[in-house]
Amino acid sequence: MDRPLLKGQTALVSGASSGIGAAVAHAFAAAGAAVVVNHPVAATAGEAEQVIAGIRAVGGTALAIQADVSDEAAVEAMFAECIRRFGRLDILVANAGIQRDAPLTEMSFAQWQRVLAVNLSGQFLCARAAVHCFQRQGVDPDLSRAAGKIICMSSVHQVIPWAGHVNYAASKGGVELLMKSLAQEVASHRIRVNGIAPGAIRTPINRSAWDTPQALEALLHLVPYGRIGEAEDIAKAALWLASDESDYVTGATLFVDGGMSLYPGFIGNG
Repeated sequence: MDRPLLKGQTALVSGASSGIGAAVAHAFAAAGAAVVVNHPVAATAGEAEQVIAGIRAVGGTALAIQADVSDEAAVEAMFAECIRRFGRLDILVANAGIQRDAPLTEMSFAQWQRVLAVNLSGQFLCARAAVHCFQRQGVDPDLSRAAGKIICMSSVHQVIPWAGHVNYAASKGGVELLMKSLAQEVASHRIRVNGIAPGAIRTPINRSAWDTPQALEALLHLVPYGRIGEAEDIAKAALWLASDESDYVTGATLFVDGGMSLYPGFIGNG
């Protein structure tokens, strides 16, 4: 029997109480990793516990930790608790993200700041804490060829402008260069940093875009492949990037979008 891809490793997934983060947590646990399921506030504790219960029900190991990723002290405490409980950290999936949508002229500064704080500053804080862990540990060849792996969850909107969502698009554009710059900086430490850019995925954050037949039909005009993505599509990509199967990949963004970033509006206009 083949060795599970992540056997013996520990992964921390931010924003893992639902949607893409929950799917990634389940996939990593199934691949042999112990998983820290981060959730932001007490109100999401129940969802996080459901993720934990699902992982444990199939023999996996998981721990829920509440922390707002935009809070420096909370992030540092979360990583310290991860090390205390599991002794090491091998993988970070910086997934936590929010939307606070409004036209520019109606968008409050608080809406702008909150989205940038969670989506961009949160990834910086988590990545910094993870790199500290990876550098202390170094490479353990019995676990992985890398000292550590970071996956920055971005969006097709790191390259596709999105009117009415300038805070979200700006945050994801920032994630792209945060990821690339960090990958360049830490590669010599045998730390790999990559991104995933999901397209239209069936998750709670964008329910209004797919939960009626009319909304789904309109959405699919933007997806050449003809179907909406599922959280499991992203989880499979994350598993590959977290494993030694992708050991020579760093500084790359994997678009998992059914072709949305191919600008389907130009089909037939050549």
